[in-house]
Amino acid sequence: MSKVFIIAEAGVNHNGSLELAKKLVDVAVEAKANAVKFQTFKASLGVSKFAPKAEYQIETTSKDESQLDMVRKLELTEEMHEELIKYCAEKNIMFLSTPFDLYSVDLLASYGLDIFKIPSGEITNLPYLRKIGQLKKKIILSTGMANLGEIESAVDILTTAGTNKDDITLLHVTTQYPTPMEDVNLKAMVTIGNAFGMKYGYSDHTLGIEIPIAAVALGACVIEKHFTLDCNMEGPDHRASLNPQGLKDMVSAIRNIELALGDGIKKVSPSEYKNLAIARKSIVAKQNIKAGEVFTQDNIIVKRPGTGISAMRWDEIIGTKASRDYVEDELI
Repeated sequence: MSKVFIIAEAGVNHNGSLELAKKLVDVAVEAKANAVKFQTFKASLGVSKFAPKAEYQIETTSKDESQLDMVRKLELTEEMHEELIKYCAEKNIMFLSTPFDLYSVDLLASYGLDIFKIPSGEITNLPYLRKIGQLKKKIILSTGMANLGEIESAVDILTTAGTNKDDITLLHVTTQYPTPMEDVNLKAMVTIGNAFGMKYGYSDHTLGIEIPIAAVALGACVIEKHFTLDCNMEGPDHRASLNPQGLKDMVSAIRNIELALGDGIKKVSPSEYKNLAIARKSIVAKQNIKAGEVFTQDNIIVKRPGTGISAMRWDEIIGTKASRDYVEDELI
């Protein structure tokens, strides 16, 4: 990918509604993201009836329902998947979805997805990793809550199963919604990339857009960010998501950073070239000088513009004789 691949993470912010899901697609399209990503799961296959909610889920959803009950309401049916894939194709944006169980891996594979996103919670799920690795697709692997050893094990499973290492991108992420700034540890993203010699990126759960922008400046080639239609909607992830304008601002800022990073070669830029002669200086007559007079520290000086003899040749000029008369401030 020559440009940063920006994933607008709709996740479960559709609240189980196909209508809301399509509106989320529209927002991602308007923001000019590369892909819009949902989540694919069968609640009963991935969440035990005894599984507790995360602290942030308790704060943003009903305290009277279990995690299983909460997740059930957020499932997308096969028909809804098919409709969303079709809708994304019409809108010319890539459809992605994160599978959370083996059934969902098969379902998404049947739709011919080119990229499989592995969430942080599945990085220690060997059967799941092996199944995705066997698909030999491009993989984006989130590494929240993992150390380098766990990342290494996951990559080994994926590659042993058949996936090319060059087809895997590692995402640094902190699995807390929202993530406190002091827990971001953005430098760890670069550490991950260097440790494995692999492409790397960042999945953001902070409030605001400055951290994903900083990640791009540090070399991220993939950025993932949750967004919603309204941060005040009921549901587990809305509060830690960008609103539509925020998503648009983030994509725009990332594209500007890409342009600003350039090719790394230090040279005169096209826009500044015209200022070169104006801003630089030349050797000029400090006072009136007669032909045959010797140039000295006392009768020449360095001033703008830079269209004459460069001040870098000062030592060459000192001690030579004027070939003609000069008036004060005239270029030598």
